[in-house]
Amino acid sequence: MGEGTSFAVIASDVIYPTGSGNEYGDKFFRPYKDYDAPIYAIPGNHDWYDGLGGFMRVFCDAPALKPKPDRWLRGLLWRKPEAIDEARLAQARELRGKPSQQVTQPGPYWVIESDSLLIVGVDTGIKNVIDKGQTAWLRRVSRDPRPKILVTGKPIYTGNVYKPSPLEEGGTIDDIVRDPANRYVAAIGGDVHNYQRYPVKVGDRVIQYIVSGGGGAFMHATHTIQRVDVKGVHEDDFRCYPLRGDSLSFYSQLYANRLRMKWIYLTPSEALCIMSGQIKNQPVRSPEGPVTITRRMRWAARLLGAWPWPFRLPVDKVFHRYLSELSDWDTPPFFKQFLHLSVTPEELTVRCFAATGCRAQEDDPPLEDEVRIALS
Repeated sequence: MGEGTSFAVIASDVIYPTGSGNEYGDKFFRPYKDYDAPIYAIPGNHDWYDGLGGFMRVFCDAPALKPKPDRWLRGLLWRKPEAIDEARLAQARELRGKPSQQVTQPGPYWVIESDSLLIVGVDTGIKNVIDKGQTAWLRRVSRDPRPKILVTGKPIYTGNVYKPSPLEEGGTIDDIVRDPANRYVAAIGGDVHNYQRYPVKVGDRVIQYIVSGGGGAFMHATHTIQRVDVKGVHEDDFRCYPLRGDSLSFYSQLYANRLRMKWIYLTPSEALCIMSGQIKNQPVRSPEGPVTITRRMRWAARLLGAWPWPFRLPVDKVFHRYLSELSDWDTPPFFKQFLHLSVTPEELTVRCFAATGCRAQEDDPPLEDEVRIALS
C-alpha cells in the first residue's frame, strides 16, 4: 500500500518502549528500508523516556534536547538517556539511504503543506500538555485558510472518553481544532494501540476524530469500550478495529494460553454474539453458524472486562501500564493497522487497513474502514 505514496507519518511512539537511539536500526530503519519515500514522525511519551535523544538525532539530525534536572527520588530512579553509538546509527541509516527516502524535520512538531491540505503534527510530550511556545506556533499555522489534519501523540477521543490535551496557557487543543476559522477536518492521535473513529458534529460540520496507534507493540482491547455516546456520537456511527468481538476472543485466547485457563477461551463467533448483546448493536458480520451463549461464556466475558464488573482479569489500563509485555503476541493474526490517506482539491479519503501478519493478506490487506471528507 505504500507504493505511490508521497510520504508516511508515524503518529508517536516510534521506538517502543524507551525510545533509545541505539534501537532505531532494528525498530525503524530495517522495517521501513523498502519504503521509497520520506517518513515524518511526532514523538510520543515513549520517545521522551530517552529524553527525546534518539528521536531528535534520527528525525531532526540534531542533538538531544537538554534534559531538565530531576531531583529527589525521581532523579535517582528515572532512566538516564542512553549515549548514541554514532557508528551503529550511521550503519543503520544506510538501510534507508536512497535520496528519495531522505528528509530532515525542523523539530518534534511541524507542518506539511500541500495545495489542498495542511498536516499539522504536534508534540504532546510525556505529560500530554502543550507548552506556550508550541501553542503560539499552533495558533499561527492554524490560521492558514487551507483545510487541515491534526496529528497528535494523544488522541482527543478514545475509549468513549473525551481527553483533549490541555494547553499550558489554558483551554485545550480541541479548542483550536473546533474553531471553524481554522478548518480542521480531522484529528488523528496515536498512543492507543488500536483503531477508533468518532465522527463528531461541531456546528454545521463533522470533524473525524481518529485513534491510529495500532501499528506496533501489543494490541489494546476494544471490547472494553462500552456503547458509544460521547459528545453525541452514536454507536452506529462509531468504528473500531479490531472489532469488539475479535478483541474479546483474542484476549480470551491470550489468558487461556498464558494462565492455562482453557475454559475461558471464546471463539470469534461466541465473542461476537456476546459483545453484540452487550453493546446492543448490529454486528458487522454474522457468526459462523448458530451460537448458544452458555453460563461459562458469560463468566469468561465478565472476567475479561466485556462489561463493567468489579472482579476481572487485567485487560485495560493497569495491565498495560505495568505488564504490557505479557500481552505481546507473536502468532498471526496480529490485529495491527495503518491508515492510507489520499487527497484531491475536493476530497480527503481516509482508509484503515488491517495488518494481520497473514501471508495471504500482505499484498492485499483487508479494508476495515473508510471515510470521505469534503474539502471544498
